[in-house]
Amino acid sequence: MRGAFCCCYLRDMRAIDDRGPAPRCPTPFNATAYVLAEGMKTPDKIALAVLGPSRAERWSYARLIETVGAAQSWLLSKGIQPGDRLLLRLGNTPDVPVAYLAAIAAGILPVPTSSVLTEAEVTRLAADLQPTAILHSKGVNLPADCSAPILDVSEMRSAPAAQPDPILGDPDRVAYLMTTSGTSGRPRLVRHAHRAIWARHMMRDGWTDMRSDDRVLHAGAFNWTYTLGTGLLDPWSVGATALIPAEGATPELMALLLSRHDATIFAAVPGIYRKLLASNWTKSTKLRHCLSAGEKLPDAVRDAWFDATNLQIHEAFGQTEVSTFLSGSPDKPAPRGTLGYAQPGRSIAILGPDGPCERGEAGSIAIRANDPGLTLDAEGDGWVATGDVGQMQEDGAIVYLGRADDTLTAGGFRISPIEVEDAMLGMPGLTGIGVADVEIKPGVRVVGAFYTANDPLDETALDAHAAERLAPYKRPRKWVHLEELPRNVNGKLLRRRLTSAKPITS
Repeated sequence: MRGAFCCCYLRDMRAIDDRGPAPRCPTPFNATAYVLAEGMKTPDKIALAVLGPSRAERWSYARLIETVGAAQSWLLSKGIQPGDRLLLRLGNTPDVPVAYLAAIAAGILPVPTSSVLTEAEVTRLAADLQPTAILHSKGVNLPADCSAPILDVSEMRSAPAAQPDPILGDPDRVAYLMTTSGTSGRPRLVRHAHRAIWARHMMRDGWTDMRSDDRVLHAGAFNWTYTLGTGLLDPWSVGATALIPAEGATPELMALLLSRHDATIFAAVPGIYRKLLASNWTKSTKLRHCLSAGEKLPDAVRDAWFDATNLQIHEAFGQTEVSTFLSGSPDKPAPRGTLGYAQPGRSIAILGPDGPCERGEAGSIAIRANDPGLTLDAEGDGWVATGDVGQMQEDGAIVYLGRADDTLTAGGFRISPIEVEDAMLGMPGLTGIGVADVEIKPGVRVVGAFYTANDPLDETALDAHAAERLAPYKRPRKWVHLEELPRNVNGKLLRRRLTSAKPITS
């Protein structure tokens, strides 16, 4: 089903939404050069403000660009060469985007990671990655028994200012790597091309509506990919100002920052909107609209936010392998109960066993394999399935129906239940465990662990065991003692029956 004629012919019959091919990425190309090009035109403008309760740390575009150039020169002086893999083990500071852009400018392949990964998690990741070097902040866990040299980020910060010297080349060459959760039991690495950052302009057209005069406040941390993309790279690509709260910002402080710093766009996960609503926050006068991604936004939260602020939250759907590609936008809001539409330049389909379904039928949400934002590791013949189930309405809007596999979503992160189960199996007294998504109150879901043991286990001990082996967002928030785990005749765990299994009560 290739070609515009075929897609147009099928559009009224099958669950395909073809927004036309995206323009080709310019060549030669470098992602860092693209991100910083607009800022070079306005060197005195504020590119970044890190917002604390009493003061803000402000970076002009001139400072940002010169700091990236300094970091590029410093990395090369350490003997790291184009094509080498640089594992970023950094805290919640501007070091993350600086090192990321500096490495990409030099042709080095950065691998950003969450600072909250445990030693066991980062050790497994390093074993798969085999990094050439690790850039490290004090207090962030390092892999055990890793032979790669450890570079102190404080030394990078003291490097003399310099202009970046981006290496231009084929936009299809590898620029950076990301980790993504899978059902295999452990995160895997995927490779992204330089063109993936250029392809984000389709999100601007179909979701964020960012402009050069915007001040974009993202509620996440620097070392989270949602923040890195939507909160930093996207604003900088259009010459806007990025606003990032300092670590530990409370909902009350977040509300103050939105007003005090004249944010025009606010981006967060659904949980942040819930907390702001609970704090009785009312609209900041400068906000144009709000953005949500990372996990499904409940209609109840969207409605309550609009009632309190008269502002729309525009939701986007995607995955690490392609970032977002379905969304609502100020120009084309998503109909109630849907994720929205294919972004301009994207082609999506709902796939059944024999190809695209009829409209109204449930199937796997898929994106066309030639999408410029897709990872170089994407597999698919014509279409690449996401593993999420949806239904296309007559107007092309997509209704989300859940995951086709057992992958969980918590706090905007996708989590493999197998990884959590494997980490917990060494717990003394535990004889079996299954992990599933649990709704603890309307619209609020957490990771739940259902376990078997001869006697109920102390939840403090269970929490401690999880804390040693799992990042906070992967840890179970609810423990349920069962007499036995639900399994099929072949002994396979039936995760979807865990929540209906009868717990043992003391």
